[in-house]
Amino acid sequence: MPGITAGNSFCELKTRTLSETLKKRWQERTELYERYLKKLQDSGHIFEDQGAMRFRSPREHVILDDVVCGKIDFDLSNPATHPDMTIRRPDGSWIFHFVNVIDDLEMKISHVIRGEDHLSNTPKHIEIFRALGATPPHYAHIPLILNRDGSKMSKRDEGARVEYYIRRGYLPAAVRNYLCLLGWSPKDNREKIDIDEIIRIFDLKNIGRSSATFDPDKLHWLNGEYARELSDSEFYDLAVAKLKSSGVKLDDFPEKYVRDALQTCKGKVNTFDELPAYCGFYFTDNFEYNPEGVARHFTVENKPRLKAVRDALSILKKFDVAEIETTLKSTAASLGVKVGAIVHPTRLAVTGSNVGPSLYHLLEVLGKEKVVERIDRALSTF
Repeated sequence: MPGITAGNSFCELKTRTLSETLKKRWQERTELYERYLKKLQDSGHIFEDQGAMRFRSPREHVILDDVVCGKIDFDLSNPATHPDMTIRRPDGSWIFHFVNVIDDLEMKISHVIRGEDHLSNTPKHIEIFRALGATPPHYAHIPLILNRDGSKMSKRDEGARVEYYIRRGYLPAAVRNYLCLLGWSPKDNREKIDIDEIIRIFDLKNIGRSSATFDPDKLHWLNGEYARELSDSEFYDLAVAKLKSSGVKLDDFPEKYVRDALQTCKGKVNTFDELPAYCGFYFTDNFEYNPEGVARHFTVENKPRLKAVRDALSILKKFDVAEIETTLKSTAASLGVKVGAIVHPTRLAVTGSNVGPSLYHLLEVLGKEKVVERIDRALSTF
């Protein structure tokens, strides 16, 4: 390959070995398919048409007793609507219908569970099974998964790829739980069900006939339920991994500080990709203020209130949650306002956001010196 240097020899070896393995595997499958093709030829089920090998349909009704869809009568007697299908193309390649049946036979498949868009293929497969003298497996055609706009979800949709959920920080157990509920229900309105329980009570006969709509909001909520059940150590490890992959430089801070900061976020986010925006303020002083928050809270009347908060916090001997809460409440009382009137501008000043972890807890984590510095910075802006 042009441009490949000697240093890539191992990669070339691996690629060559993989290609040789695949070629050998394909050769083995081809020999297998040819054996079954000859069996069909010997029994008069195959004819040649312009270089292609085609299956001669028995021209009969195929009755499918589908586990989900029930009994369906496929009339295959009309060659205009059911032409004899190609088994092997003139170039030697195989048609899906044929190799699908042979693979199922070889693997001794007892049940074929697939989307209902394959329902029309099933009578063709049953014809081949019967022509080979084999008993077809049981079929269960399940409803399709639709996007919220009613379109069929395909592998090209972002939400249909596993990488999407990994990148977003979804928990495998939550995604698995949600997927199990698409088209199937335990009949007791439960949403969060452990996989062991699902395995115990699942029955194909309880799958609905209507197409299921994939609701990202519901999955987002369900993931939050699972995230809230994580142990502190599990949450910490997953949070650290997501923040680091997002470019947050956690290694610049003591581990205890990082742990304390992330603990204020546990139970507050549904997916781990929300963390950088939710708690990024812990790990940088260079943040922007939310414009909507600035308009609402960095006002002329709030400036002296925020200055009073700054002065009260700066003289605290013990900078912990209890003392901070008492101080803010007493400061609000002395100003003749409700505590909310000073909580919101204080949060905006030290985090840049209108939402986030408990204010009293995040102030304790940040520490008095950093809190005072950030309030001073905010006061200088309005």
